[in-house]
Amino acid sequence: MRVLVHAYPWDVIGDPLFTARMQALGDVGVNLASAYHTVRAATPWHPDHAYMDARHAALYRPLRREAWDGRRLVPGTPAWMRDADPFGTAARTLADAGVPVTAWIVLTHNSRLGEAHPDVSVVNCFGEHYPWALCPSRAEVREYAATLAAEAVRDVPLAGALLEACGQLGADHGGHHDKTDGAYDARARRMLSVCCCEACQAGWAAAGVDPVRTVREVRAAVRSREHDLDQATAAAVLAVRHQAADALRHQVIEALPPGLRMSLHAGPDPWATGANPGLGPQAGKDVDAVVVQCWPTGQESADRVRITRHMLPEQVTVGAYVTALPPVRQEDMAPHVRRLAEAGAQEVHLYHAGLAGPARHGLLAEAASTAASL
Repeated sequence: MRVLVHAYPWDVIGDPLFTARMQALGDVGVNLASAYHTVRAATPWHPDHAYMDARHAALYRPLRREAWDGRRLVPGTPAWMRDADPFGTAARTLADAGVPVTAWIVLTHNSRLGEAHPDVSVVNCFGEHYPWALCPSRAEVREYAATLAAEAVRDVPLAGALLEACGQLGADHGGHHDKTDGAYDARARRMLSVCCCEACQAGWAAAGVDPVRTVREVRAAVRSREHDLDQATAAAVLAVRHQAADALRHQVIEALPPGLRMSLHAGPDPWATGANPGLGPQAGKDVDAVVVQCWPTGQESADRVRITRHMLPEQVTVGAYVTALPPVRQEDMAPHVRRLAEAGAQEVHLYHAGLAGPARHGLLAEAASTAASL
């Protein structure tokens, strides 16, 4: 199995031992964040800091005027980093040491832009905007994402690109001190993740579904366990979402240079939103790999891999996204990786080289050595 390890630029820059730790894991590549959402990240390995507070979503490359002039949606820059080109510096450091780098690009998760421009954000059936979620039904969002991706990889020696949030985010993943857990069941959260913005409603109308009635039906489904969308309405809502995700993905891929290995964060549940949006009928046909979230170490992750394998063309690789963070235990890791391989995973993506400090690095090593033996 191929092995890739996730990392942030600040994990690499200023830590002279980072590259050696990656090389010690064996023949691995690094998925390095080049455009990322807001995060407060622990840095237990770093000699100069204990945390990195990335206060808003940012492009970790220089912001070129010629690429962004005249645009309303412009990415933020990482003022919390001293390097003018954090991703470029970190990627070249790894590449010069023979460690292949994949640009890890988060596309539609951007609270800074969603707050500044609520008209391009996801809107639920109660008319509430989700500022963390840019809606891919908007042409302006797709144009922004394509430019972001092109700028993220420009003039850097890379093996590939990994697209996260390449589709619609929904009710979850909002941030702040979240006080929503348990208030709505999975079915209600699915309905609260249906985007009801003007662009999505126009798509429903084009599909022959009345937008006003649909919003009313979605709201009723949130409030009542007995009420659900009829089959035609549900199909139209899902089709519009998948068409927007397809258009986003196509535009982003076309903006990237040829020759990069293209990987996509996704999941087999067609209704899923978020960092790993649900696979539609066309998803997977224009990428080299689909990476599926497999953080739980039980059978459910293996089942997710198996379903994804059946959904994709034979030539598309299935990657398993595995965490070394709590509550995963050392003794869980090797059986987990073997189970995922048996279910059809052909590569393993390990989370996370910077977050998994000295007490957790052994889990990364266990996963990498197990994968290498398969």
